[in-house]
Amino acid sequence: MRKHYLLVLFGLLLLSSLRVFGAQISTDYDHSANFSQYKTYSWLKVQAGDSLWEDRIKQDVDAQLAAKGWTKFDSNGSATISAFQSTQNQQTLQTFYDGFGGGWRWRGFGGDGMATTTTDVTKVGTLVVDIFDAQPQKLIWRGKQSDALSGNPGKNEKKLAKDLASMFKHFPPSH
Repeated sequence: MRKHYLLVLFGLLLLSSLRVFGAQISTDYDHSANFSQYKTYSWLKVQAGDSLWEDRIKQDVDAQLAAKGWTKFDSNGSATISAFQSTQNQQTLQTFYDGFGGGWRWRGFGGDGMATTTTDVTKVGTLVVDIFDAQPQKLIWRGKQSDALSGNPGKNEKKLAKDLASMFKHFPPSH
């Protein structure tokens, strides 16, 4: 029984950690927009905290849109794009019970066991890409991606490209 309990606990910890470290990607769009009329775009702005990441974001978004048949113009595209990246620290608490008491049981709180709680701090990056109709400057599409960052810039650069590919996988939306 104890082995089964520990195995279930380990599985839950593994699943919860995968959710924390997997990219969370979402998209939304104006359902009344006719995306077939947009084939050109211009950049409005990119804000990422440093110029290296601004260039990487632009380059990866440009590659995704080029693969969809969109053409980049220096100005006056039929759509304008802005991107904003931020980073923050996310704390995760993990508690491990030693199995010799402690913790909730089916008849109340158990005896003399030990519980150890650790705090993990993970740096999380969030990127929001907005596409606007150029004339009225109306938002027509938004993609948002959040992912844990590593201390390795090369690894983060690969994550960015992979996550943007997932973000633009179903772009442009079809009605």
